[in-house]
Amino acid sequence: MTAAAQAPLRVGLIGAGWVTQHHLAGWRRLDGKAQVMAIADPSRERAAARAAEHGIARVYDDARQMLDEVELDAVDVAAPREFHAELVRLAAERGLAVLCQKPLAPTYAEALALAEDVKTRCRLMVHENWRFRPYYRDLAGWLRAGRIGKVLQAEMSLFTSGVVPDADGKLPALERQPFIATLDRALVMEILIHHLDTLRYLLGDLTLAYSRLGHASPAMRGEDRATLCLETAGGAPVAVLANLAVHGRSPAQADRLTLVGERGTIELEGDTLRCFGEQPATLQYDLSAAYLQSYAATIEHFVDGVRGNRPFETDPSDNLRTLEVVEAIYARAGADTQAP
Repeated sequence: MTAAAQAPLRVGLIGAGWVTQHHLAGWRRLDGKAQVMAIADPSRERAAARAAEHGIARVYDDARQMLDEVELDAVDVAAPREFHAELVRLAAERGLAVLCQKPLAPTYAEALALAEDVKTRCRLMVHENWRFRPYYRDLAGWLRAGRIGKVLQAEMSLFTSGVVPDADGKLPALERQPFIATLDRALVMEILIHHLDTLRYLLGDLTLAYSRLGHASPAMRGEDRATLCLETAGGAPVAVLANLAVHGRSPAQADRLTLVGERGTIELEGDTLRCFGEQPATLQYDLSAAYLQSYAATIEHFVDGVRGNRPFETDPSDNLRTLEVVEAIYARAGADTQAP
């Protein structure tokens, strides 16, 4: 049977929190290739609201019950990170393919144990959507085409006023995603993990040379700033700077990335991607559309991989290499985490 003739992939969504609005929008774009059959969340009311928004008939407050009662081919795990391992194992027991939100588990050791445990029992992909943003896919194409030659230096920064009180005294980043305030591992594990994964996608594996984390906002348990120095396998230095409490910056996240090559420079700033040097070019993007597209593209990659029995770009072995860098950052920072 050809892929086009296959029945739609039957999917169960576990989780009905903030991020699932984007998951469900992505699934809806795959009409004919995949269909979300049911949603499970400890808050049945929240699951019912999500289901009503997207025309999904079955709602559960227990994931195990959903997996037992609904005929499924795959599971989308979009629950908090501390539940990922348990939920992935539940799906693996039933031989279901799994798309699991990042991080795969709260620590590298837990993620490694999980990947080893389920590797023969299910197909598992990590939902790491940042690298699927259109501008990073285009940037990767420029690198493959050799537009700037060998990369000699790289710098990525993320400066926002997300935890600076606005005119109403609210903290925009925590209004948007309140759970971030409760995390012991916050900026790096929840946000910069995306950037580190994207840098690995663009530049290859990275090793950590230096990390310093800081904590300024009393509204957050974990770190809200980071200074990281890494190296590519070819020895190119990569600097990553991030801070969620920068006065004068927008509360919204907008990446800035500069890659200095032998024959040119590539720079991403907000909605604009430019190449300077022998092969100049400029591309512009609708950031809101690009954000939504990253979810849809990640989900489509998962579905195509399951239906066609093809490898996942962000399978556990790849994602573990990102988590290894994250774990090294926390270990290296250690007592160096600074207050203001």
